[in-house]
Amino acid sequence: MLIPSPHYLNPGDNSWQLTAATFVGLQTVPGLAILYGGIVKKKWAVNSAMMVLYAFAIVMVSWVLFGFSMGFGSPLKLGPGILSALVGVPHPVLSNLYLQGQASVPLLNGLMPSLQFPQSSLIYFQFVFAAIAPAILAGGVLGRMNFRAWMIFVPAWSTLVYTVNAFMLWGGGWLSQLGAVDYSGGYVIHVAAGISGFVAAAVVGPRLVGDRRDFNANNLLLALAGAGILWLGWNGFNGGDPYFANADAAASVLNTNIATAVALVSWLTLDLWTSNRPSLVGAINGMICGLVAITPAAGYVNGYGAIFIGVAASVIPWMTMRWLPRTRFFGKVDDTLGVFHTHFVAGAIGGLMTGIFADPHMLEYLGIHTAGAAVTGLAYGNPHQLWAQFVALLVIVAYDGAMTWGILKLIGLVIPLRARQPELIAGDREIHGEISSSVESDEGDDEDEVAFGSF
Repeated sequence: MLIPSPHYLNPGDNSWQLTAATFVGLQTVPGLAILYGGIVKKKWAVNSAMMVLYAFAIVMVSWVLFGFSMGFGSPLKLGPGILSALVGVPHPVLSNLYLQGQASVPLLNGLMPSLQFPQSSLIYFQFVFAAIAPAILAGGVLGRMNFRAWMIFVPAWSTLVYTVNAFMLWGGGWLSQLGAVDYSGGYVIHVAAGISGFVAAAVVGPRLVGDRRDFNANNLLLALAGAGILWLGWNGFNGGDPYFANADAAASVLNTNIATAVALVSWLTLDLWTSNRPSLVGAINGMICGLVAITPAAGYVNGYGAIFIGVAASVIPWMTMRWLPRTRFFGKVDDTLGVFHTHFVAGAIGGLMTGIFADPHMLEYLGIHTAGAAVTGLAYGNPHQLWAQFVALLVIVAYDGAMTWGILKLIGLVIPLRARQPELIAGDREIHGEISSSVESDEGDDEDEVAFGSF
């Protein structure tokens, strides 16, 4: 017996939404898991991949119980003004999955069309975004965080930080009312993960001296495979965010690949210019920076804007990654994989450049021409967009940094944030009783750990 589809459902839109969501999910598992597992020192390969795998699973549980409704539900009335537009009312979303999906955020002053797929597709699509954020954050604390503390931290951070970001910018909260835009998570995900990862690295403290001195990748080809999954998976990351299989989705996918290719080539060029060697790790960093920076802008800028963003997203993080660690402040913080540079800096660049290069001809929903339906940047005569992007950046940085610090300090009262000394020395074998391959490691014991972070 055939069961007819609901009257509202468009099979093409629904199919693309579920496909795009799966692309994004693959970015985390196995994408980031094998990228981290391949790019870290051998003794941390299993632990690094496990941090990502656990984050994906626990966020799924918390997302359907209360996370989705906090990010995209009815506003929780905390007080007058801004306080009433910070987060949604938490409740489970495990029933009525066949109902039509409802997107609560208006398109600036215009109206977003009714979604043409069920609530379950929307919940799943937004889940994979929520899941990748703490997985990115993990890159700042690899090689020393207590796994049990990580198990508590991830759901706490996802609930108290990520959902608030999502509501403020995507769920109809006050930053969206201000006019700030974030097409697919440059602020909500990447700036958030970058600043939170940096704060977490400072609070947890640095790796052992030996690990900081020698943390060479154990399998660069495996890391490249993970990076490749990230790149192609990003087509779903940005291509799925119009919520329709429309022209803007296609433009978003093309812009994503333009900016990423330009950023990768720019990073390689800088490496060749300074060291005369094309670095695979550098190419991966450039690729990630391009992907991150185009994320807040993908459906708002044209192809020229994507090129400008790709160049800036490569050159600026390339410089910060080399120069900032030499300063006294940044030199104290052991950000293992440099998430501050590849995610915070690149995400901030993309968000601000959206305020400059957003093209009013790039309509997210064709046929909607009400006032404010198009996002217009400074280059097209609207300085307010750049101001709104700047304010949103400051809010995300201040809130996420402070909340991450507070969450970790509270967890530290009941469970150590750092792995035990034997675990820091032996890594995977001591923490998980497993190693990444049957070939015995010839790594010697590391030196005593250095002082804790100062935050």
